[in-house]
Amino acid sequence: MEMDNLGRNSIVNAYYLLDNRTISGTRIKPRKRNIAAPLDPAAFSDAVVQIYLDNAGDLVVFTGGRTQPGTTKPDEGERHSYSIIDCEPQREAILPSVIYIQKILRRRPFLIKNLENVTRRFMQSLELFEENERKKLAIFTALAFSQKLSGLPPETVFQPLLKDNLVGKGLVLSFITDFFKEYLVDNSLDDLIAILKRGKMEDNLLDFFPSSKRSAEGFSEHFTKEGLIPLVEYNEKKIFEVKLKDMKSTLTTQIAEETEMSEVIESVKQRVKDAKLPDIEVVRILWDILMDAVQWSGKNQQQNANAALRQVKTWAQLLNTFCTNAKLELELMYKVQMQCYEDAKLMKLFPEIVRSLYDQDVLAEDTILYWFRKGTNPKGRQTFVKALEPFVKWLEEAEEEE
Repeated sequence: MEMDNLGRNSIVNAYYLLDNRTISGTRIKPRKRNIAAPLDPAAFSDAVVQIYLDNAGDLVVFTGGRTQPGTTKPDEGERHSYSIIDCEPQREAILPSVIYIQKILRRRPFLIKNLENVTRRFMQSLELFEENERKKLAIFTALAFSQKLSGLPPETVFQPLLKDNLVGKGLVLSFITDFFKEYLVDNSLDDLIAILKRGKMEDNLLDFFPSSKRSAEGFSEHFTKEGLIPLVEYNEKKIFEVKLKDMKSTLTTQIAEETEMSEVIESVKQRVKDAKLPDIEVVRILWDILMDAVQWSGKNQQQNANAALRQVKTWAQLLNTFCTNAKLELELMYKVQMQCYEDAKLMKLFPEIVRSLYDQDVLAEDTILYWFRKGTNPKGRQTFVKALEPFVKWLEEAEEEE
């Protein structure tokens, strides 16, 4: 492709437009000291044109249009023919531009900051672009991250989007949806989450939504409709983890402060309902928190036994409230078994804890006998079965007498 002076100047101007400013000088590092290279627009022009020629005339960059937020849409003249904004909103049309800019930045790293500044202005000025143009920007941005384009840290993209007027109009949600869909074509959800984390948005995805849609339900409904099911599942998991952490924290505080039993039970019920916790998970959590709250002695086995049994007796009603059937009682026994197996100071307390849970009507006789005869968890089972034999024998004898 032949190029006249006008074309040459257009290319240079397009490249300069990465920051709408005169390009600053670079530093050349000799052996002993740094020397600032003088500004040389002519040499720079030749270098850019040579890159253009080396790539068989494939030159597509952001040119023309507005980059300053808050402005009106004046008659700014014609856009350069090589413009991402003017190409088709398809990755095949935009990807060569990303690759080209990457090559430019590798050769002229002092332009990285300029790209960052221009990108920030684009994000802040979404309302000045048409819907189709915003989609092209989203595709370009997604491909830039996929290609690990230099000079484009995630915060440069995500943080400027959080302007109230842009979010309120739904422009940000539309942009970020196109971005997610395009990025996930070549990358995993874990890759996307890593970018969001670096951009300080991992836990704040709802900030992209207008206030009227800013809810867990709104999030699921929107991204399910857009076919981003893995993102919906990820968000639901995050919400679950937050609620679970809140429940554990609240219950730990209530136990430490010896809050009234009825208040604790109602608090747990409400949080279980909000988090949609499975019954088995609730039983496991309750036991962990109760045992974590015990003030264990380092060496005194009797003190440990007394402390554990006192905790069981104090909070038996709480356990009883949520161990509502044989399956959940058996799960509690397995939980006690695992804790006694993993914690050396509790190894010998297994039969005493089981006996205490039985005395407090948390564990039924049938549950204990089932575990003794048919329990499936092998961790320490032989040791615990042998330790529990006297108590089981007593239960069997009592059953025969009845």
